[in-house]
Amino acid sequence: MEDFKEKKSEIRKYMATRLKEFSPDEVIKKTREIEARFFGFANFLESKVALLYMNINGEVATNNIIKKCFDYNKTVILPAFNTTMHTMEFMRVDNFDSDLKPGPRGVKEPVPEHCKKVPIDFIDIAIIPGFAFDEKGGRIGSGEGYYDRLIPKLSITTRKVALAFEYQIIKQVPVESHDKHVDIVITEKRIIYKI
Repeated sequence: MEDFKEKKSEIRKYMATRLKEFSPDEVIKKTREIEARFFGFANFLESKVALLYMNINGEVATNNIIKKCFDYNKTVILPAFNTTMHTMEFMRVDNFDSDLKPGPRGVKEPVPEHCKKVPIDFIDIAIIPGFAFDEKGGRIGSGEGYYDRLIPKLSITTRKVALAFEYQIIKQVPVESHDKHVDIVITEKRIIYKI
């Protein structure tokens, strides 16, 4: 088990150094290409309720995606984290500028006074963050386990989709029994359906 944790930690560090190899302009270009694939993606277009995330360093930036979801008339859901209980609440965000505030993990979260809780079974498509993925849907997240606990609770019909830079696709993610997979990974070059 320690061996798995060590390998995952090494991969996270490696991915952080890889990201630094790209200029800000290159990162923006790759992010725009991922966004274009995402907004042309049938599962997104058919969905009504989308769970998204506010990115931390090393994850594909989602600010533009969240804002553009409003243009597509999607119900936008973002998680609010309880770092003591290691849980998430899912809240509807109607205004990107006024409905978010800095949360305990250092990223913006829904303001409970402005945002309504949404039951998990309402979510049609869930965008799952991560630092590395493989073609079988394996993922390495932040190591806190929030999304590994979330994925099994999502409906079987909810599409679990990751956004990643092509360099974040590795041959095989070291997977433990508690690690959960995504169905689809969208990069700047392709859409990968879980093998």
